[in-house]
Amino acid sequence: MAIRVYLDDVLRARGMTARELCAKVGITEANLSILRSGKAKGVRFGTVNRICYFLDCDVGDILKFDGNLEDDNDA
Repeated sequence: MAIRVYLDDVLRARGMTARELCAKVGITEANLSILRSGKAKGVRFGTVNRICYFLDCDVGDILKFDGNLEDDNDA
């Protein structure tokens, strides 16, 4: 995956559990788990906005581009 997810690192740094974040953001634990694993095919900007708000972080703190191009066939 060309986009790496560092949500676990930010959660740990903030002392927040995934369950707590789910409750604040309003998403299911299953959906957050898919995002945390890097297996999500997409995420709504509104969800990213809420995650960043409640974790007091920037998008670049939780999502990073690894410099590689990923084709749809690579997934």
